[in-house]
Amino acid sequence: MSGALQATFQNQRSFTAPPGQDAYTTAGTYTWVVPSGVTKVSVVAVGAGGQGVGGGAGGGGGGLGYKNNIAVTGSYTVVVAAGSGGSATSSYFNTTATVRGISGANGCGATGGSGGSYVGDGGGNGGCGGSKTVQCPSNGPASGGGGGAGGYAGAGTTGGSRSGSSAGSGGSASGGGGSGFYGVGCSYGAGGGGGVGLLGQGGSGSGKTNSNGGGAGSCGSNGASGQPNPGGNGGAYGGGGGAGNTITAGAGGSGAVGAVRIIWPGCARSFPSTRTANE
Repeated sequence: MSGALQATFQNQRSFTAPPGQDAYTTAGTYTWVVPSGVTKVSVVAVGAGGQGVGGGAGGGGGGLGYKNNIAVTGSYTVVVAAGSGGSATSSYFNTTATVRGISGANGCGATGGSGGSYVGDGGGNGGCGGSKTVQCPSNGPASGGGGGAGGYAGAGTTGGSRSGSSAGSGGSASGGGGSGFYGVGCSYGAGGGGGVGLLGQGGSGSGKTNSNGGGAGSCGSNGASGQPNPGGNGGAYGGGGGAGNTITAGAGGSGAVGAVRIIWPGCARSFPSTRTANE
């Protein structure tokens, strides 16, 4: 190799960045600066979960969206939505039209909050919160569970609203969180919805019964189980909060925070499952 060609080759190598990633998992607005040598990235964004109602309905799960091979230069805005109806209604990278996970809605009286949708190449909607229903003749209406977060290939599950049977699992191979469920005898708050992880598509969240929190999808966090008074909090990331019990109007569980994860090089690493683990 001639000296001129070798110098050109070395110069090109010096601007080629190794694989890497950045994750934002605390609510807020950030500026992401493109690392030297990075020209394309792939991004996943999860919306936050909605708040459960005291003695009422569950909050909806956040939607998950991903987009691959995004050309980048300079710096970009990253927004992570707070749970329970915080100031940001979405988690996104650059703009809400680039890649976005829309937050689930808070429960409203007896009606479960709607699940969030998404913008991107693929993803899944969050599950709706479970509604307040009359299922316990001796104790009155029952509270609804939190909706599961959306998955990489399908929607999260609607929160349970009836005792004694499963609230349902996340969609087949979707990684969506299973939803929470209200307690025996209506004395317990409802379980929170399962969250979803950021390392790419994994197993689906499982549905639960009797006030237990929903199972997580894709290595996220399970929703918290309901207690004798309050509802369970949603699991990270994006699980909806379960409603408080209907006897004492216990406090509703909080929806989980959203998240944004950026991986590179975007031409070689892509969601839902191509080299999406940390490298």
